[in-house]
This record gives sequence, C-alpha cells and structure tokens, in this order.
Amino acid sequence: MTLVAVNGIQLNILDTGAPAGKPDAPVVVMGHGLLFSTAMWRHQIEALREDYRCVAVDWRGQGATPATESGYDMDTLYADLVALIEHLGVGPVHYAGLSMGGFVGQRLAARRPDLVRSLVLIDTSAGPEDPDKVKKYGLMSKVYGLFGFRPLRSQVAPIMFTPAWLRTPAGKETEKLWVTELLGIDRKGVKKAILGVVDRLPIADELGAVTAPTLVIVGSEDVATPVAKAEAIAAGIKDSRLDVLTGVGHVSTLEDPDRISALMGHFLAAH
Repeated sequence: MTLVAVNGIQLNILDTGAPAGKPDAPVVVMGHGLLFSTAMWRHQIEALREDYRCVAVDWRGQGATPATESGYDMDTLYADLVALIEHLGVGPVHYAGLSMGGFVGQRLAARRPDLVRSLVLIDTSAGPEDPDKVKKYGLMSKVYGLFGFRPLRSQVAPIMFTPAWLRTPAGKETEKLWVTELLGIDRKGVKKAILGVVDRLPIADELGAVTAPTLVIVGSEDVATPVAKAEAIAAGIKDSRLDVLTGVGHVSTLEDPDRISALMGHFLAAH
C-alpha cells in the first residue's frame, strides 16, 4: 500500500516503477470500476510491467484509499487523478479506465489533453445512469450501508460478470477474492462511491474535445454498460476504435484478462 497526498486527501496507488533497464519507460495509469480496486488490473499489470511503468489508483473510499466526507462525484475524482499525475510528474500518460474509471478518464482526456498520451475505455459510458437503474442501485446502496455486501452478493455478481463464467473455476476463485476484499472495506466510503456513480453527470458533450488516440472495449454481455454505450463513445471521439468481446461481461479485465491485456498491449505499443 502506498498512500500519496494529493488534492487534500490520501490516495492509495500501486506503482510498479520503471521496468529494469528502462528508466524512461512510458507510464500507464489505470482506474478501476465501482466496488473494485487496483487488484482489478492485476493481470494487465503483470502483462505490461516489463515495458511500462504501471500505476493503478484506488478511488476515494475504495480499495486502500481512506474514505472522505465528500468528493465522490466524477469531477472531484477527475481532480484527484490530475493531482496524482502531476504529483508523480509522469504526464502525458497512457490512461486506461473501466466503468467508473472510464467516467473519470473521459474527463481527463477531454479537459487535460496535455496529460494523456492515449486512452483506453473499457465497459463504460459517457451518459448518466439509466433511469430504470437509478432507483435499483440507490436501494442497493441503502442495503449495503445497513447490512454490508453479503445480502447483495447474489444480485451484484451477475451484474459484474456473466453467470456462465461465475460457474467456472476461474470465476469462482475471482468472485471469492473480490468479495473477501470488499468485505474488508469501510462501508461508509463505498456507499458514497455507489451514489457518486448513480448520480453522475454525463460527459458525452465533451467527447469532441478528446484528441488522444482512443481504444474503446466492451463485453458483448455487459449488462451494466451495454454495447450501445460503447458505440456512443466511439462515435463521439474522432478516429477512435471499438472492440466488442464476444461472451464477456462487465468486468472484462478479470473475466477475459488475456484478451484485454493483448488489446491494450498492441494499442499502447502503437502509440
């Protein structure tokens, strides 16, 4: 655990440092999805760390980043990210974000193009939360705040992963590690993070300002941010590329790590 003081808070990061013999290696910054942490990127970090300095961040109240009283909206998380990149002195960076990490990353690329070398957006959206999900997710946040994650596990897991994959040995082990980690986190911070996602403002109107080369990836079975959301992002960012992973759910970095790592590796090498 490495806590860094930025933007008035303590932010946890996982920083691999420069690869051996490559002190000037490019930097890849990674932002996780809601209810996850830097561990969501473990397979990609392992695949990329020989050629890149990998820096993964835990958003406020998640992973090992302490909960704060406020600041869970996407604009504040964007400010946290800017402060981190500037604190480390590593910009411009390759940035990869999944879901919540993508909400933040789109803001970064649109508003601070000087800090972004390339952009990878995975299973995410440029719009607000779907109206039919707002009430459901809001209720889940209340249940979580009162009773923790155990009563919600059976409802949330199929949102994050495909049910078929959850029945495989890899799926069972991944779910077990994820739930164990989540049960050890301060509920107050995670509840606020959930509401930050549910109440987020759209970023679609700013996509035209994104100039960095952009790769958009989505699982064909993603029920949290379906393929249409990815298509809208790709349509809004000039010359972006869209890849749809057949049979994969929302947290594709864990469900299909090899394909995600390969797509990221080829894209980063080209930019």
